Amino acid sequence: MTIPAPFVEDDLKVLPAWVDENGHMNVAFYLKSFDDSFYGVYRAWGMDFAEVHSRGFTTFAAQSNLSYLGELFLGDAFRIETQLIEFDRKRIRWFMTMRKADGSIAATCEWLLLFMDINQRKVVAMPDEFHDQLARIKAAHDVLPVPPQLGRGISISNRKAG
Repeated sequence: MTIPAPFVEDDLKVLPAWVDENGHMNVAFYLKSFDDSFYGVYRAWGMDFAEVHSRGFTTFAAQSNLSYLGELFLGDAFRIETQLIEFDRKRIRWFMTMRKADGSIAATCEWLLLFMDINQRKVVAMPDEFHDQLARIKAAHDVLPVPPQLGRGISISNRKAG
């Protein structure tokens, strides 16, 4: 199986229920769109709901950082690209970019996920097959440039020059 670099979820559109009083996509639906687009990534990794139920493994979000860089309006088409940044046996760091139809960036989201035993509800070391598949994904994604927004925190002084 060829591993996409990055993973891409496309054919997405801003739905009427997602538009707020400001006339653009509400902040909550940016996060929902990022979260929903992970399902394809999970399937490529071998981690889907069937896995959670049969073996008891899942991931929990430990941290996310979402940056809003461009407005999306009702009916606007967009896509989400997902890149594996780094991982170890217990943690996985992903970076996602939401692009408008013209290719410009609407938002980015960086995630730190924890590998979990759902029955014990605690962080555990992932079995080799999950770790090895992440290594294959990482090798495929190593050709991608490092996103300039990666690792950006929140600070009033943390802004672009110019």
